[in-house]
Amino acid sequence: MMTRYSDYTVEQLREEVAKLKEKVQKAEQLGQLSKVAINERKLQIVLSYMVNPEDYQAGTVYTLNGDPGHTFKINYINGVMAWGHRINLLNEMYDREEAIPLSLLEDRITEE
Repeated sequence: MMTRYSDYTVEQLREEVAKLKEKVQKAEQLGQLSKVAINERKLQIVLSYMVNPEDYQAGTVYTLNGDPGHTFKINYINGVMAWGHRINLLNEMYDREEAIPLSLLEDRITEE
């Protein structure tokens, strides 16, 4: 039976983070880049369940973990995902709306 991350306790989430970090490390050592990417994405989702969605507001711009060339403006929060638009270094907002895990949002830059 599969258990959803939303049903995990904080301790179970921490254990899952440790397991996924180990999987990422092993995949890196074996040169399995696709497994690295998959497990890193799972890790970001698990980490998103460990943050409070109420700490993030629509209309706010945040820096992105691992992407220094872009910021992210939130349109709305749905569960552990922030929906919005990336903004490049020239302050140009991309047309396509996308969802990213809350754990990828770092420092708050501006609010509307």
